[in-house]
Amino acid sequence: MRIFIAAFLFFITFSTNSFGQLSGKFVDASNNYPLEYATAALFDQENGTLITGVITDIDGLFLIDDIKKGTYYLEASFIGYNSQTVRDIIIDSKNEEIDLGTLALTIGENQLEEVVVEGEMATVINKIDRQVFDAKQFQNSQGGTATDVLRNVPAVSVNGLGEISVRGSTGFVVLLNGKPVQGSASTLLNQLPANAIERVELITAPSARYDPEGKAGILNILTKKGAADGSFAQFNLKGGFPSIERYGNAEAHQRYGIDGTYNIRKGNWNISLGANYQRNDLGGRREGDVFTIIQDTLTRFPSSGERSFDELNYSGRFTVDFTPDSLNTFSLGFYAGKRSKDRTADILYFDNHAITPADGGERLYTLQYFNENLRIRRGDFVLGSIDYAHTFGDGSKLSTSFLHEYTLLGGPTTNQNLGFPNTNIVLQDEFNTNDNPLNGIRFQADYVWKPWSIGQLETGYQYRYLDHTGDFVYERLNNTTGIFELIPEFSSEVDLRRTLHSGYAQLSGSKGKWDYTAGTRVEAMQRDFDLRDKTNTIDTTYVYNYVKLFPSASLQYTFADITKLKAAYSKRVERTTTFKMNPFPEREHSETLEQGDPTLRPEFIDLFEVGISKNLHQGNSVFATAYYRNTENLVNRVNTVFNDTILNRIYSNVGKAKAFGVELGAELKPLKNWKNFIGANLYKYRIDGNFDNRTVETEAFIYSINANSTIDFSDTASAQFTLNYLSAQNTAQGEDSRFYSPNLTLRKTFFDDRLTATLQWQNIDLGLLDSNEQRITTFRDGEFFTTTNYVYEVDMVILNLTYTFNRNTDKSRFIDSEFGKKEF
Repeated sequence: MRIFIAAFLFFITFSTNSFGQLSGKFVDASNNYPLEYATAALFDQENGTLITGVITDIDGLFLIDDIKKGTYYLEASFIGYNSQTVRDIIIDSKNEEIDLGTLALTIGENQLEEVVVEGEMATVINKIDRQVFDAKQFQNSQGGTATDVLRNVPAVSVNGLGEISVRGSTGFVVLLNGKPVQGSASTLLNQLPANAIERVELITAPSARYDPEGKAGILNILTKKGAADGSFAQFNLKGGFPSIERYGNAEAHQRYGIDGTYNIRKGNWNISLGANYQRNDLGGRREGDVFTIIQDTLTRFPSSGERSFDELNYSGRFTVDFTPDSLNTFSLGFYAGKRSKDRTADILYFDNHAITPADGGERLYTLQYFNENLRIRRGDFVLGSIDYAHTFGDGSKLSTSFLHEYTLLGGPTTNQNLGFPNTNIVLQDEFNTNDNPLNGIRFQADYVWKPWSIGQLETGYQYRYLDHTGDFVYERLNNTTGIFELIPEFSSEVDLRRTLHSGYAQLSGSKGKWDYTAGTRVEAMQRDFDLRDKTNTIDTTYVYNYVKLFPSASLQYTFADITKLKAAYSKRVERTTTFKMNPFPEREHSETLEQGDPTLRPEFIDLFEVGISKNLHQGNSVFATAYYRNTENLVNRVNTVFNDTILNRIYSNVGKAKAFGVELGAELKPLKNWKNFIGANLYKYRIDGNFDNRTVETEAFIYSINANSTIDFSDTASAQFTLNYLSAQNTAQGEDSRFYSPNLTLRKTFFDDRLTATLQWQNIDLGLLDSNEQRITTFRDGEFFTTTNYVYEVDMVILNLTYTFNRNTDKSRFIDSEFGKKEF
């Protein structure tokens, strides 16, 4: 084995080409953004014969080797951009290496007038494996977070609970500047300032070089970058006007924030500093009705009251890059942050009663009580990473990355049932808390080379280790003694240890108008879940291991540089979190317990898609993608009856799910100063399986629409209207109603575009539209029925100010939490 490794390292380090080789890099001329999957075609200059062609990698780099003696010209092309030709490339000796340097491509003829005159870029660019969205086009997100940017992407929807879905699934992975972030998508994306985002890439059928996690694919968030030497400083200030709708909430809600970025790039050094502080409160209320049936006795408890959130985030980030020469790059990054999200649910149960028999019987009693419930969720993060990349003499590249994260999660929940109208009477007082320290390690090595003329070979290895412990304590007040006493059946200690080893090989290339990628990844997972109760009567370890292949393939054909056809397949996995595996119930609020399943299996997914995109005249474009997603071991949140007034919310493998749909998008510019972008996702979703000896069978047609329309009044003033709409959708035991939100943004720049002011009117309602509210309904015939309408704040007005201290572009690159945010 050692001999093999030594021989391999010797080969990749000292191998040379028999003939000449040609290399270079393609970037976007407007912002120096690397152009991945651009085409470099080499022609014989004497007769114009195509010799060979390759595509660029994620850094925009290409390498053509085994070039015989002769005179050639190279054509650089990428869909939507003007082609560029480099002539008189002379290869006159063996082993000659020619570096063409950086070739900057400009937006193509159809968009050239927009770019030169208006300073605009296309809202979306379609590539072989992804769609790339320009965040600057979405004015409604300024001063907000990454979630506000994503609301504009056709495949993405956000429901009333703030849960983000891609093509109808909450299972997707977030990358930050191409680095994997194993985190709760909603939590992560609500942490990242929108002002720092340059582009968003939606990778719906990822290739083998990506970690296979993510049922619906990958969202890659790219922060602002630049290439010129110099410094960049930007300062953002956000302030919310007083709430128009108060919903009877006990406290006024606050919305304000400040974030800043400083970047200096000089010679071999690139240093980035960033900090942000945000307060994002959200007012609202909930209106519910629940009944349970136990032994022919129906207990009903309708309710109404406050449901609001106080959210506070602040963090600091630091990254330094050192490039001693063109072959080596070192990077060191740190990130530390604190987060808290307090949910207040002060609910009046105004007509609690029991009837027997359940069908038309007499009332046994009638009472009302007031429930004070406060759930506090905290998270402290400290992490660091070290990266190194080396480019060999033959153009091959080795990249390595090591990351360590420590996260402390936790927070108490207090639940008090009080008399009403005399709330001094304490009927029940409960308290549960938890401490969840988490340690995560990731090491990754990737090697890229081009051994054959048919394409580029990429190989790599990844190691991940997660150790997540939890100490859950549940106590109830003894009204007689006045002492809180431990409730063993709700208290536990857990320890999840998960080790992942994976390796991949992938071939990608280009031939004429064809682009292709094919590869496979093998992953070995070992999961040990230790579970203990506080009385030492339970001490069990649940073990789950697997070794699986995750193949992928993509194929694309380009017609006349304006129309693309593509097809792709990808095998995926959705791994489970610690929270969803803990079988000891946690008191969510008065009527709900939450618990997991220690034997929960990962979901395994097959993704297929075919698509077409076409650039039209004057900056217009359209695209459509049909897709099919098959999910095994589907994890759903389902309910059972715990007692007459409490439902038990359980995470369980309920069976299979199939989604068949189409994603549509169009960028339309009917007038010079009027631009529209509209996207829609329409799909049929079916669940088949069983839970608790009951058949689960449900099917629905679901759709979402994200649209924005921008009018430019002048070079410095504009208005943008956006609409996000999500139709009703089915779950394993019920339905979530429709949810929509209209928004209006006015934007004005001052001082030669250094100062930008945006005034946002979010969740427009005017007391007429029922915006920003959603009803969640679940039922099980003969056992329970629950329906809750969540009504969240509307007609919110926010002012954002952004000031840029100089005109250099931003080269900031930050790391972010990979492990802890998934459990937050």
